[in-house]
Amino acid sequence: MTSTSPTQGETHVAPQADHGDPARTWIGRIAEGRAWLFLAGLIICFEVWSRLSFGATFVLNPFNVQSIAIFAVAPLLLATGQTFVIISGGIDLSLGFIMGLAAVVAAHATNMAGAAIPLPLAMLAGILAAVLVAGVPGIINGLLISRLRIPPFIGTLGMFGVARGAAYLLAGGTTVPVQNSWFALLGNGKFHGVPYLVMITAIFVVVMHYILSQTRFGQHNYAIGANVQAARRAGIDIRGHILRLYVLSAMCAGLGGALYAARFTAGAAQAGEPLLLDSVAAVVIGGASLFGGSGTIFGTVAGALVIAVIQYGLVFVNVEPFWQFIAVGLVIIISVLIDQAQRRFSGARQDE
Repeated sequence: MTSTSPTQGETHVAPQADHGDPARTWIGRIAEGRAWLFLAGLIICFEVWSRLSFGATFVLNPFNVQSIAIFAVAPLLLATGQTFVIISGGIDLSLGFIMGLAAVVAAHATNMAGAAIPLPLAMLAGILAAVLVAGVPGIINGLLISRLRIPPFIGTLGMFGVARGAAYLLAGGTTVPVQNSWFALLGNGKFHGVPYLVMITAIFVVVMHYILSQTRFGQHNYAIGANVQAARRAGIDIRGHILRLYVLSAMCAGLGGALYAARFTAGAAQAGEPLLLDSVAAVVIGGASLFGGSGTIFGTVAGALVIAVIQYGLVFVNVEPFWQFIAVGLVIIISVLIDQAQRRFSGARQDE
């Protein structure tokens, strides 16, 4: 007993650990807030660039702020669902064409409902139909991954093709125009200068943040991503949670498709195709680990804004838009390197 006690004392009060804690906390906070640091750096860069080149402000221009916010809406809606999935240790590659399928469904449903019921109700029917139809591939993804144990990458990649084909078939290979003035107002109207799309997205993001950070569903999601075996031993219904997870992710894409149709007053099967990688990038830039177990909705918001600022800012300063792919790619690489460095540092200190 006497030999054990000093050893335990040394383990718990080792000076190295005490000295290491502040450094680990400091680096951890920087790593977790890297998306906001990227965003601040980009805004400062474009502001200086704009003033030197054109003598005009970039960030203090209300039109620029509105444009950036609208640019961020669609990828952020996809990325919100993707955040839940990536935190759990999975990935959803089908979201782009689930969004396209939802956009086509929203257009068809709104037009059909508009012939029988008032236009405002027809608009709501179209949005509801888009979200519900989007849930179907989400259910299939969840069943494939949770019941048949197909890897998320393969299962959702297969659904990518299925949703793509279904969207093009339903659209007849073309875009589907929406004949509903209320739908157009939703997509392009403003309330005291704030676009309705931005307001809806902001409310939705706050709700998703609450679900992830304050509910049992969110706690279980982090637990599964951190250690699935420990989560199973703790009594968490892994299979049921994964099923609900992919349905939630798909429905987020469904809302994104409906709002896309409202913005352009047309549904297009390819609506979300270029946004899939942006959704993953926003989550990674926002601080989530592709290994699972970490990430936040507000971090994803910052990641989506980083991408939107890059895309709009380069156009604003008259730089060829192709540079945006390089810029976003570099930010992704830097984010992953920071995450890896944070993990190595944390692991090293824990080993000591």
